[in-house]
Amino acid sequence: MSTLSWIIAVALAGGLLSVTAAAVLGATLGAQRVGMLISYAIGALLGAAFLEILPHALEHGDAHHTAMTVLFGILGFFVLEKLVLWRHCHHDHCEAHEAQAEGHDHGRSGMLILVGDTFHNFVDGILIAAAFVESTELGIVTALAIIAHEIPQEVGDFLILLHSGYSRFKALMFNLLSSLATLVGALLAYFALAELSEWVPSLLGIAAASMIYVAVADLIPGLHKRTELKATVQQVLLICAGIASIGVVQALVGE
Repeated sequence: MSTLSWIIAVALAGGLLSVTAAAVLGATLGAQRVGMLISYAIGALLGAAFLEILPHALEHGDAHHTAMTVLFGILGFFVLEKLVLWRHCHHDHCEAHEAQAEGHDHGRSGMLILVGDTFHNFVDGILIAAAFVESTELGIVTALAIIAHEIPQEVGDFLILLHSGYSRFKALMFNLLSSLATLVGALLAYFALAELSEWVPSLLGIAAASMIYVAVADLIPGLHKRTELKATVQQVLLICAGIASIGVVQALVGE
């Protein structure tokens, strides 16, 4: 397969898989099992960032520049999250949770979720394209990490859409339409990156920064709400499983 074919296939399949899986899991799993998915996603994100993406960025770019890109990328995502925090709502005092506690929503949270989801999917597409331009192996690992953290995130988004008054069918359809932004971002990035290959190390640094930030700032704090020993051991094992899955993918698709 050509690089463009890989990008199109992964962008479409990844979006469909994460949204469909989220709809099924959101309808069948309890909060505890969704929490298990989040623990696994943390491991996959950190594994992809530190074992695959950063080494490639350092190999093909200046180490100092890459480190600065990651540093300012993390700061940039902090500022961005301050502006659109409602799409990564993992705490108790956000609009979505307050609406749930009050027993009404009037569709407001659902609309915010859809707008934020579309923007986030567009950025994911750019990161996938940058990774595949570098190598097929890196593209597959990056897509795996993105899908791993999108599924638990999409579960939460799906539940908020239901609470906002959307039917299960409409919630699924709107999420699928939102997922197409991944393909749009990937295609735009591919045709731009084909002419500007020197941007690839910087985009890989931003990709690593986004994965580190989401894992450490958004997802890990939620795990600390469960402090009992059994839950802690389970979380550590699932994080290790997420990291190990990146190693397995590297072994399977590596040259």
